[in-house]
Amino acid sequence: MNKPLIINILIGVLMVSSGALTMAFTPTEKIADYQEKINLETMIPDRFGDWQIDRTIVPLQVDAETQANLDKIYNQTLARTYVNSQGERIMLSVAYGGDQSDNLSVHKPEVCYYAQGFEIRKIFPGELLTQYGKLPIKRLLATKGNRNEPITYWVTVGNKAVLPGFDQKLQQLRYGLTGNIPDGILVRISSIDNDNDVAYQLQAIFIQDLLLAVNVNERVRLIGSFQA
Repeated sequence: MNKPLIINILIGVLMVSSGALTMAFTPTEKIADYQEKINLETMIPDRFGDWQIDRTIVPLQVDAETQANLDKIYNQTLARTYVNSQGERIMLSVAYGGDQSDNLSVHKPEVCYYAQGFEIRKIFPGELLTQYGKLPIKRLLATKGNRNEPITYWVTVGNKAVLPGFDQKLQQLRYGLTGNIPDGILVRISSIDNDNDVAYQLQAIFIQDLLLAVNVNERVRLIGSFQA
């Protein structure tokens, strides 16, 4: 048997094996179908701590193309602006998707902001120490004209908060190997402030106040389950 024929046979075997493995490990069960349904409007309180919804502010609207892409990924979205007694404002965006497989996964804020004409100047991962453990977060800075918007966000895949990228894919794979498709939540907090450090500190306070205000089950949906 000549060498080219042997190579072609081996390639064919690998292709068939790859297809069989893909079918065997393709998740089919959505965990969202077997757990309590989520309702972002009721999950996130109108008032908590020193914060209440500022109903004078209209949330920033995305363009039609971006909205269409978001609608494919998420089952529910929530956008609110909160204000405290000092007049300081925080913008909150929460998006829930029942299918966080490789085909449908969270739309990262840096991508969404860039599509809206913002310049993304800084992106850095970190951890936020909460009352319930260390929350993996990403921080970035979006600018557009005179608008300086520091942003903090995180992602949950199933029952765990993860950094977008490798950790997110790894968590999806863990679920996939059990035949399950995880759901997921993206939580984004931002504010308009020329002092980035002050903005991130205020956002951390807002996050802590929010986590204290929700019940245990809602908190797990927002930040996952982890040890302090």
